[in-house]
Amino acid sequence: MFELMVEDTFDAAHALRGYEGPCENLHGHTWRIQLFLRGNKLNKLGLLEDFKAIKKVLAATLDQFDHNYINETPPFDKINPTSENLAKYLFDRLKIRFKFIHKVIVWESARTYAAYY
Repeated sequence: MFELMVEDTFDAAHALRGYEGPCENLHGHTWRIQLFLRGNKLNKLGLLEDFKAIKKVLAATLDQFDHNYINETPPFDKINPTSENLAKYLFDRLKIRFKFIHKVIVWESARTYAAYY
């Protein structure tokens, strides 16, 4: 089994709706996103997927959030912009392009993350 990982970051603010505590207030993060692809069959070049293509698609997907207020960015204008919901949203968006997608990890800080498989 082969596994690839590509990482990117973006800066954005959010506020957790209905949360009782400091995170209900507007606050920001440098979000770190890791995209994992996994598969056992390589193409004729010996690649599972081209890193250059993965980086380009991930960056384009994250661009909508960079330096924005996530609560006003669809679909998070309707659903709570938690790390868990962001991980699932990114997984669902990226699986359209990558058939070998395995998981997405969303890091809010150096010590906390949410993953979706």
